[in-house]
Amino acid sequence: MNAAVVVSRRRIAMPLVLAGITLVVYFSALNRSQPLIWGVAAVLSASLVIGFAWPHWLVGRLTVRRSGPDKAAEGKVISLGVTVENRGWLPRFMVEVVDRLPFVGAGEGRAPGGVSLGLIGYIPGLGRRGFQVSLVCEKRGLYQLGPVGLSTSFPLGLAEAGRGGQESLSTLIVYPEIFPIAAWPLQGAPSLIHRGGHFLPSGAGSAEFRSLREYRRGDNPRHVHWPTSARLNQLMVKEYEPLASPCLYLVLDLAADANVGQGKHATLEYAVKIASSLARLACDNSMPVRLAGQGKQAINVNAGQGETHFGEILELLAVIDADGETPYHKMLDKVAGECLAGETVVVFLAEPADRALGTLQSLALLRARGAHLLAVCFERRSFLATDGGVAVTESPLFAGLLDLGAQVVPVRRGDDLMRLFNP
Repeated sequence: MNAAVVVSRRRIAMPLVLAGITLVVYFSALNRSQPLIWGVAAVLSASLVIGFAWPHWLVGRLTVRRSGPDKAAEGKVISLGVTVENRGWLPRFMVEVVDRLPFVGAGEGRAPGGVSLGLIGYIPGLGRRGFQVSLVCEKRGLYQLGPVGLSTSFPLGLAEAGRGGQESLSTLIVYPEIFPIAAWPLQGAPSLIHRGGHFLPSGAGSAEFRSLREYRRGDNPRHVHWPTSARLNQLMVKEYEPLASPCLYLVLDLAADANVGQGKHATLEYAVKIASSLARLACDNSMPVRLAGQGKQAINVNAGQGETHFGEILELLAVIDADGETPYHKMLDKVAGECLAGETVVVFLAEPADRALGTLQSLALLRARGAHLLAVCFERRSFLATDGGVAVTESPLFAGLLDLGAQVVPVRRGDDLMRLFNP
């Protein structure tokens, strides 16, 4: 039985039992002329009055404030500051601070509820007490925190009185966890043929000469302009004007039935972590990246580079949800009409098996447009914690992906993503 239900039943039972005993003692006192019985009845009546009235008096002149960050990263610990102020002249005792923090327990898929932040034993008259609480941000998302409240059942535990305030409402955005990817054999568009250490097959394309600049670590040694380097006594490299911009295209499946699992062990959560980490890799290597998905609202981030662009992608990945109805193959058909030859399209496959054929046809269209495919295949049965079903590597979808020449990364629940993407 739920512990909260047990506590609630006890709080209801205790006053009823005490009230029943008080009535029995009063009836006994009416039939007997003994002062002691009347004294016991009076004490029991006073206990009932104090047990119900005192908790309300204790919280009546108290206010509470909670402070903390409005941004955090998944898996990191944040610190919340709590201050309780007593505006009355008399001291207060045994007051509990309760807050609504939906990110607590979100990793296990628990419904949001009240969280006890701590118990303050004594608050002096016209004084205040404060403390710090450290909590783990278990799962990415946008959370509405509060209201924070106060409760007490002191001194007898017969009744619980509470007090809250809407002024304590706030929001917290938890960004997805990013794991490091040292290197990944991403195949780029022709725009990268003359950039840094990214090498493309011969015939992949060319670019127009733009200017000379100083050599930077990671630049392709083939691009050093030796006559100028000798004249200036420092290495100078040639820069080229790219012919095309997009290179990495992240396409998320935001259909509701494509997301299986609970809490942070859901396929969408794994997909968001992978997409965030690949976007980080691309931006760190000056590789253009864009993002798309179709939930209740369309997600469409155009190709770009740099920290500002990565921040825009991360903001969206922190709050997206699998709340759409659009089949993944329709989203991929749209991407096929936009992608450029040589672009790497990253697809996340977790949808039901009955839609695999349509998805394969859309992926074949992408290949026909000259796109490279990186397919992240989630094994649904591991996220559903069932023993039935076909493993990813045994499915027709997996074989079809290999026939299309795609890079395939099978993912199961509990896999170490950093190890998978750092072979």
